[in-house]
Amino acid sequence: MATAFSRESLPCKVFEHATPLLRKLRKVDMQLQYNKITNLKLAVQRLDGLIIHPGETFSYWRRIGKPTRQKGYMEGMVLYYGGFKSGVGGGLCQLSNLIYWMSLHSPLTVTERHRHSYDVFPDEQRTQPFGSGATCSYNYLDLQLRNKTNADYQLRLWLTDTHLHGEWRSTESPLYTYEVYESDHSISLEPWGGYLRRNSIRRRVLARDGSVAFDESITDNMALMMYAPLLKENSL
Repeated sequence: MATAFSRESLPCKVFEHATPLLRKLRKVDMQLQYNKITNLKLAVQRLDGLIIHPGETFSYWRRIGKPTRQKGYMEGMVLYYGGFKSGVGGGLCQLSNLIYWMSLHSPLTVTERHRHSYDVFPDEQRTQPFGSGATCSYNYLDLQLRNKTNADYQLRLWLTDTHLHGEWRSTESPLYTYEVYESDHSISLEPWGGYLRRNSIRRRVLARDGSVAFDESITDNMALMMYAPLLKENSL
């Protein structure tokens, strides 16, 4: 299990990404999103600078631990059976989503990842394809990665006033780059009256000359839609 840390960044940037801290979501108290920022700052302190040596595994929850009030975590938004509620440590899925998305653009191997069963909010301000996140819930839904390469990998994380930022860095430049994309997207009305949203997440692996070394399937997603056309207008 990865435990080493370094505040000095490794020399090679593998991939970087950022996601907005605040989104306008109907019927969601903005205070829950402000509290989420506090929760993210606490979790980032536990992860920023982590080194994954060759052969080691990264576990999201083993590094963060249980989010409790005693540790300073606050009530944030937690997705719950197609809706949402408040819960201590809510909002940390934004961080697991970011780490998972960055990892898909790296040679790291995802060994545990869980998808959302419900599509709760429309795509407004969504920066990644539907179904490309990783839901986490302490202590039974984890995100785990394994470093099967011969190089060290380092996770760098930080917050600005507006965004959560992350990087994977390494001691070596990887042989390949990665393009993650969506295919076969559909929304279907089911016989029982609800709508299901489906897609596939795929990855092109590109050699240094830009040629496609191979194209692989990452995951197939299916989720119950919890906004229009399933729900009445203005129900969120």
